[in-house]
Order: sequence, then structure tokens, then C-alpha cells
Amino acid sequence: MTHSSFRDIEAWQHARRLVRPVYEFTRRFPPEEQYVLTPQMRKAVHSVHSNIAEGRGRLSNGEWQQFLGHARGSLMELESDVIAAFDLEYATAEEVADLGMRIQRAAQVLNGLLRSTRRGFKQKKYKPPKTEPPTNPAHPP
Repeated sequence: MTHSSFRDIEAWQHARRLVRPVYEFTRRFPPEEQYVLTPQMRKAVHSVHSNIAEGRGRLSNGEWQQFLGHARGSLMELESDVIAAFDLEYATAEEVADLGMRIQRAAQVLNGLLRSTRRGFKQKKYKPPKTEPPTNPAHPP
């Protein structure tokens, strides 16, 4: 893993650019959603860029991948909530399509980053221990 800042990561940049549109999207929701869908969507959008940043600070490739996976999960959660907002008639088809395109683009970039972290990262296969005890040259069998 290189030691560049998370700010240099294209996936983080795309995720960060989703925050304002999600806030604008949820601002028009009815008051009864102030405790359910609105905070859920806002939490999900922040989780995407935050997990990318936190994962970048981890020490192993496995942890990095794990946090990228969390970011991807939050992005899919956000997309699902956008669809729910449409189903509840809180947004027009055009608004949903616009935000959906932004989410899909962020997902494409994040998926590419996930693929790149997996390249060259091969899990070691389990090798059972030898059944013979090691020989001690000072005490031959």
C-alpha cells in the first residue's frame, strides 16, 4: 500500500461530492421523516467517504479492503433509500435519476478501487504441518 492521503483517492472524492446533493434531496422530505429516512440517508452518505478515509489509515491490505467493503455497502444502502424516497413520492423520477447516476458513478470508481486492491493480493493456502518431528543434527535418529 502506498502512503498517499485519502484526499488523493478518486473514490473518496466522488463520495465526498455526494454529500451536498443528498442533503438537498432530503431537505424536502416531510417532517415525519426527520427521525427515519432523512438521517438514515445522511448517515449512509457520510459513511461512504468516512470508511474510505479510515480504511486508508489502516495498516494492512485486508483492513483496507474491509473498510472499502463497508463504504460500498453504505453506497448501496444510500441507493436503496433513494428508491424508497421515490416510492414514498418524496422525489420525482428526474431527481431520483440524477442522484442515482451520481451514486452509480461513485460505485464504479469504488468497485475499481476494490478490484485494484485485490490484484496481487493472493491469500496464502493452508499448508498442514509436517508430521515428522524435526531432526536434531546433534541427536540423529
